[in-house]
Amino acid sequence: MKARYTQLDDWLRWLETLHPRKIDLGLERVAEVARRLDLLPATSTVITVAGTNGKGSSVALLEAILQADGSKTGCYTSPHIHYFNERIHIDGQEVDDTRIVRAFAAIDSVLGETTLSYFEFGTLAALWLFKEAAVDVTVLEVGLGGRLDAVNIVDADVALLTSIGLDHTDWLGESLDGIALEKAAIARPGHPLVCGEPGPPALMLETSRNRGVVCKLAGEDFGFQVHKQDWEWWGGGRHERHLPFPALLGNHQIQNAAAVLEVLSLLPAQQLPGRRAIDEGLQSVKLAGRHERFDVGFEVVLDVSHNPHGMKKLVATLQERPVQGRTVVLFGVMADKDVEGLIKLLQPLADAWIAVAPAVGRALAASDLHQLLLQKSNDIEVFEWPSVAQGLAFARSVLTSIDRLVVTGSFYTVAEVRELLI
Repeated sequence: MKARYTQLDDWLRWLETLHPRKIDLGLERVAEVARRLDLLPATSTVITVAGTNGKGSSVALLEAILQADGSKTGCYTSPHIHYFNERIHIDGQEVDDTRIVRAFAAIDSVLGETTLSYFEFGTLAALWLFKEAAVDVTVLEVGLGGRLDAVNIVDADVALLTSIGLDHTDWLGESLDGIALEKAAIARPGHPLVCGEPGPPALMLETSRNRGVVCKLAGEDFGFQVHKQDWEWWGGGRHERHLPFPALLGNHQIQNAAAVLEVLSLLPAQQLPGRRAIDEGLQSVKLAGRHERFDVGFEVVLDVSHNPHGMKKLVATLQERPVQGRTVVLFGVMADKDVEGLIKLLQPLADAWIAVAPAVGRALAASDLHQLLLQKSNDIEVFEWPSVAQGLAFARSVLTSIDRLVVTGSFYTVAEVRELLI
């Protein structure tokens, strides 16, 4: 059978029109296609990561440490910032177009009348590539929720729940208990669920334990302590002292790293990373768009935070690192987000605002955002530019070496600025 397309861009354009709903939560269709491809059960150790925030950082930490230990890893994340290939890593490297095209063609060959969403197609492609590469450890990041997310067709040997907060409430509801139950459903009976934040909802813990899930709780089954020059972690029968701080910016990354170390301590004995790999991974980990810093004559900080839970951490991190001059926030956000909540959190940080609109249909118009910022920001300058590029150009023209530009509000906003900086 001749492949439908030979170029990745053509496949991706086709995928965007393939399914009538961009998000269609449910496992029956994607699981059936996975069985046709002989992808289930997985042949590697599987770690599945869910949570409102911290998923991408945790996957990056897992990948860095496992790679340093010599494990062959397959990592699947979403969304991407610049290119689809960012979503699928094998051995720490993005998979190239040719291999993704082969995976898409393999899926298409067994699709029949079944319809798949863009995300489901991408998930199957990652699983197909990981099986072909015979990876040792598969790390899967949940796209939305957990219970009905496409990655949940795969049984997790260890599940990680990074955090629980309000986001995607149109799909997951506005109850933290309900959101937690959806996310915790990635865990399997008889297997561990690592809860990275202290004090997870009691209903989630009760429900998970009643299903036979082994819950590992921050502050009870594992923990950490921060010192001036280093930090220490205990859990899983181990106690690691004098650990280097993670290369990812922000004190909250220590909490992410502690949960990651607990996950790694629960792997099969032959895959347990040694201390050298832990140190190397913590020091070498990188992740685009998460507290990412650039120097363009003044400091630029890019962060994809787009919900209150994540924004609190961004603001706390930056308040710990004040600058001599002004902090200007270049802000572009999707219309369906808690825009007023995000503004309220950013207000203590912002000395001025630049309202922009990324080039995507869901974005809140720069003029509407400008009006909202004027209403909510007393005596603070608010500038409006219709595009992200124009907003960045304006910032370059007025900021000095002692100032800081914070770019946040959306993956799309960060992606457009990052494209202009790299």
